[in-house]
Amino acid sequence: MSSLRRALLFTIPRVLNSSSHASFATSKMSSNNLYRPMLGSFQHFYSSNQSMVIDLSNEESKRRLYNRLLYRSRQRGFLELDLVLGKWVEDHIHSMDEKGIKALVNVLDLENPDLWKWLTGQEQPSEAVSINPVFVDVHKRVMNNINSHASPETRATSGQPWVRGWDDFKKGRDGPVVGNQ
Repeated sequence: MSSLRRALLFTIPRVLNSSSHASFATSKMSSNNLYRPMLGSFQHFYSSNQSMVIDLSNEESKRRLYNRLLYRSRQRGFLELDLVLGKWVEDHIHSMDEKGIKALVNVLDLENPDLWKWLTGQEQPSEAVSINPVFVDVHKRVMNNINSHASPETRATSGQPWVRGWDDFKKGRDGPVVGNQ
C-alpha cells in the first residue's frame, strides 16, 4: 500500500510537469510539496496517515464514518483480511464508542502482510499493537477458528511462518489425515 502511494505521489507531478504544462506546474510546485499530490482532495480519500475526524454527533456523520470504516475493512486487497476484518467490523461497528473507533482505525492502518502474520500467530506483534483492544478481539477470533477448524498436522508451530502450498505434505501413510490436502 505504501509503495503504491509513493508511486502515485511521484508520478502525478511528473505527468503534470510534462510538455505544455511544464512551466505552470513547476511554478506551482515547491520542494515541500514533493510528497503531496497536486489534486487537493486526493490525499483526503487515499491517505490513512492523517488523523481521521471522528464525529459521532449526528446520525449522518455516524453513517458516513461507519460506511468508510466498513469499506476500508472489506477492501484491503488481501482476501483473508477482507473476510476476517470485514465480518468483525460489520458485527461490532455499531456498538463502538470513539475510543473503540480510534483503536479500529489504528488496526486498519497496519500493513496487510504484517497484520495477517500477527493475527495468525506466525509472528509476535509490537507492544502497541498487542494491547489494542480491536486487535486482541480479532486475534482471539482468528486463533479460535484456526484451532477449531484446521488440523494441527498442517500448521506450523506457533511463531513460525506457514508453509506455502496446498500439497507440501504428500498424502500417504505418513501424511496428515485431514487438513490442507
